[in-house]
Amino acid sequence: MAAYFLGVDIGGTKSHALVADASGRAVGFGEAGPGNYEDVGYEGLAATLALVTQRALADAGITKEQIGGAGFGIAGYDWPSQREAHLAAIRPLGLNQARLELVNDTIIGLLAGAPSGWGIAIIAGTRANCWGWDRQRRVGRLTGYGWRMAEVAGGLELVGKAVQAVALEWTRRGPATRLTQAFIKFTGARDIEDLLEGLSLERLQLDASAAPLVFQAAAEGDWVAIETILWAGRELGSLAVGVIRQLNFEALAFDAVLVGSLYQGSPLLVEAMRQTIHTVAPGARFVPLSAPPVVGGVLLGMEQAGLDAPVLREIVIQSTVELLAARST
Repeated sequence: MAAYFLGVDIGGTKSHALVADASGRAVGFGEAGPGNYEDVGYEGLAATLALVTQRALADAGITKEQIGGAGFGIAGYDWPSQREAHLAAIRPLGLNQARLELVNDTIIGLLAGAPSGWGIAIIAGTRANCWGWDRQRRVGRLTGYGWRMAEVAGGLELVGKAVQAVALEWTRRGPATRLTQAFIKFTGARDIEDLLEGLSLERLQLDASAAPLVFQAAAEGDWVAIETILWAGRELGSLAVGVIRQLNFEALAFDAVLVGSLYQGSPLLVEAMRQTIHTVAPGARFVPLSAPPVVGGVLLGMEQAGLDAPVLREIVIQSTVELLAARST
C-alpha cells in the first residue's frame, strides 16, 4: 500500500489539510473554519480536525490507513500541559498507521518558509506570534496570550490601537484622523460619538477584518494611521527579538519567515520590524512565506516517517501551488 503524508494547519480563522505522496507531490487539499480551542473549545477543535482531514483525504482519493506520517500545527497549542488534550482531539481521526507530531502552528510556518528547517517565524495575521528552532530543534517562543502578556500587533491589536486613536480625537487628547470616518462608514455608526458608544457597549464591533482601513488611511497620508502601522512593526520586531535572544541567534545568519496577511498591508510595517530586529541580529534574512503554512505540516509528517523532508521541500511547495491553482480554476 502506497504511503502518503498528511499536514494539518489549524488556525483561529481557517484551517487547512494537505496530503502528499512519498515523492513530495501534493495530491489532496481540504479547508474548514477555525479550530483554535481558545475560540471553539476542544470539541470544536476535534470537529474541525475531522472535517478538514476528511476533505483532504477525499480530495486525494485515499483512506486514512494509507497515511504513514502526519504533522499538526495547531493555533492555541502553547504549553506542554496542553499536549494530551490536543492529542485527544486528534485521536478520533483514526490515523493508527501514522507516526505523528504536534507543534504550535507557528512552527509549521517556519518549516514551510525556511529551507534549512531552522530560524524564526513571525506571524502577523488575526493575532501575532513568534516561535523559533535552532539547528538542534531547541525552541524559542512566546506565551501566545496577546495583550495580557504584551504580545501585540496582529490585526486585532492594530485595529484596537487605531480605535484608541479615534477615542483620543473625540476626547481632544489627540489629533484628527481619517480613521474616524473610515470606522464610522465600516460599522454604520451615525457619527464619532455613536461609534465610540457602540464599541463601548458592544453594540458595534471592529475586529481584524477592519485592518485594511488602517493601511488605506496610511496610504492616503494620514499621520495617525502611519504611526499606528509603525508601532505594529516595532512590536512585531520586539516579539522576534525575544525569540532571537532565547536561541542566541544575535551573531548568526538565519531565516526570519514572515507568515500572515498583515504583511501585505504596507511596506512600513515590514520596514519598522526589520529595523528593530537588525539592531539586535543584523544577520536576519527576511523570507516572506510563499507557500501555505500547511506545507510545513506535511514536511513534519514526512520527518516522523523517516523521510528526508528538506530534500522534498521544493517539490511539496511547487506541487501544492499547482494543486491549489487547479482548484481555483
